[in-house]
Amino acid sequence: MKIGIIGAGQLGRMLALAGYPLGSRFRFLDRSSDAPGAQVGEIVLGRFDDAEQLAALANSVDLMTFDVENVPADLLYDIADKINFLPPVPALETAQDRLREKRLFAELEIPTPRWQPVDSLDALHAAVDDIDLPAIVKTCRLGYDGRGQTVLRKLEDLQPAWERFAGVPLILEQFVRYEREVSIIGVRSTEGETAYYALTENVHEHGILRHSLAPYDVPNLQRLAEKYLQRVFDRYDYAGVLTIEFFVIDGKLVANEIAPRVHNSGHWTIEGAVTSQFENHIRAIRGLPLGDTSGLGHAAMVNFLGQLPVLEPVLAIRGAHYHDYGKSPRPMRKLGHCTITAETAAARDEGLLSLLALVG
Repeated sequence: MKIGIIGAGQLGRMLALAGYPLGSRFRFLDRSSDAPGAQVGEIVLGRFDDAEQLAALANSVDLMTFDVENVPADLLYDIADKINFLPPVPALETAQDRLREKRLFAELEIPTPRWQPVDSLDALHAAVDDIDLPAIVKTCRLGYDGRGQTVLRKLEDLQPAWERFAGVPLILEQFVRYEREVSIIGVRSTEGETAYYALTENVHEHGILRHSLAPYDVPNLQRLAEKYLQRVFDRYDYAGVLTIEFFVIDGKLVANEIAPRVHNSGHWTIEGAVTSQFENHIRAIRGLPLGDTSGLGHAAMVNFLGQLPVLEPVLAIRGAHYHDYGKSPRPMRKLGHCTITAETAAARDEGLLSLLALVG
């Protein structure tokens, strides 16, 4: 089984590493010949909006998936008519646009912060009158890791924000004061089998995930998160890994966004679960039986942003698992991660504190 992956970043690399033992082979489309995926598969050079190269990749593989979301959906519908392309293009198209995403949550009765679409400065003022300040204005498309958004705290912020994003579709979203951020990762196969990982608590820095803790063991919220995820699975006849990020507010889940792919907050599953999210994604899109998603004790994951810590001190931490993606340093760039696994939450947290002291 040869699988084509659009994007050869660290997610694609980890998909291939998980898929090789299952007899899968991989070919990537990426703009860079030294992207992380090049360590484990052939790179087809091209942009993600290059219809010719997308078609060439499709013609050379048995099945296609992706590790990025910024691929024009209109180019993918033609490909999906000729080859299995999973997760489904409509799910990717929804995740690419915050307005579509919010409408999906409303349709499926999944709670969100209050929001309004914005297409003019007058509309921005009207939305602020309705939602109040502080609020967050976000671009509808191409916003991730804190990009494409800004907080409005006073009326004088509206004009500069509109000028910054002028001409781009926006939404205004209520600024919520949450207790914590969590995510649920689930997987559904082409055969309709589903499985869910434990809720994970996430800590962000400048809009980028800094570290995660699993499990976030609140049984009623776990059940609710699985129910919400199942609604999205059913809506799209989904296959593959899917993530929903939530805020916890007054002990309830409020949805932030979806990601129709393997997710940074699930990296802990490589060592911290019986079957990783990466292996289960490959199993799911190939129609294989899903693996056990049970956790193996307690886990923490820390992203290495901007620079890698020295290997030896990290490995001296009990339960540490070091991952270097082979990327060149750049401020706030995700260069690798480390997972700490332990039998108890206390031991995990002790290891996490030691690791955070090393990465700064």
